[in-house]
Amino acid sequence: MNTMMSVFHIYGGWCTLVALVFLILLLWQRRRSFFTSSPSTSFLVSDSVNSKLRTLNFVTDSDLKFLMEILDEKLNEIDRWEDVIDKRNQHLIYNAKCCKPKNGPLRYLSVTMFRDISSEMLRNFYMDNDYRKQWDKTVVEHNQLQVDEFDGVEVGRTIKKFPLLRPREYVLAWKLWEGRDKTFYCFMKECEHPLAPRQRKYVRVEYFRSGWRIREIPGRNACEITMFHQEDAGLNMEMAKLAFSKGIWNYVCKMDNALRRYSVISYHLPSSVATSINLMQKVPACLDPIKNNISPAYPTTPHDQVTDESQVRMISRRSSRKLLAKSLLLLGGAICLSRGHSSLGAKVAMAYILTKLSKRDARST
Repeated sequence: MNTMMSVFHIYGGWCTLVALVFLILLLWQRRRSFFTSSPSTSFLVSDSVNSKLRTLNFVTDSDLKFLMEILDEKLNEIDRWEDVIDKRNQHLIYNAKCCKPKNGPLRYLSVTMFRDISSEMLRNFYMDNDYRKQWDKTVVEHNQLQVDEFDGVEVGRTIKKFPLLRPREYVLAWKLWEGRDKTFYCFMKECEHPLAPRQRKYVRVEYFRSGWRIREIPGRNACEITMFHQEDAGLNMEMAKLAFSKGIWNYVCKMDNALRRYSVISYHLPSSVATSINLMQKVPACLDPIKNNISPAYPTTPHDQVTDESQVRMISRRSSRKLLAKSLLLLGGAICLSRGHSSLGAKVAMAYILTKLSKRDARST
């Protein structure tokens, strides 16, 4: 009996051990198959998103209309804009202002004029997110999530790192339009996407609205970009405003240097930029303005101001010299008539000359 009990315990223990090992292997296999199958599932999701999921409600022509109105300051005219910065150098001019709407974060409106740059080059520069990672050190990661060939909307995910802050995650949709006279528009807004699940290590930016208009300046080898920007990145409003006013000019100068290098090295368009240009939509006829009015914020450049002032000074000097010469001639003629030659012919000739000069002076005046 004791022998049978011992055998039972031995074989029972082995059966229990085998059963436990079998259960552990089964659970491990299921867990392994789940993790190994997740990349293929991701690709399946990506394919289904690109083929079935439409982005019609991500960015629309209504967003373009909103962008045009706010760039021309026709929207919310009751909002008071406050000047933030006005800087310039030999290559660019930058002006920015902000306002606080009733609901939502601060709105920024800026105008930047670049000399010796075409609107197409500036458009390509702004659309090249891969090149942006080279000169903008706040951008640590950027991934293209979707390209919708039906309505021209693109979706991407960007990670930005700021000093003393957790990295910010941007999941954005954007769309590019082309208007008259090499004028380009782009509008970006936040969105949700199945390929960009939320992660605890990043702070997801919940509200983001931004857009720009790029156009050439008639009569000058220059172009300007007018930009609207509004986002809620979880920062204190006053601190964000102070950081913007103190650091934006250095950032713009750094961007200008990167743009100059880009204009030299970009002989061939990167594939991402070429895709964006191929997806570019035409501005609807009902929204495309007839006249391309350049922003009056920068009517003249410093070089033009110097040229105009020098021309005015030169003209004033010439007028003063002519007036002085005519005055001396008239004065000399009067003296000559009163005390000079006594012959009648000389007096008649001098009177004739003075009459001609007087008439010419009256016409010029």
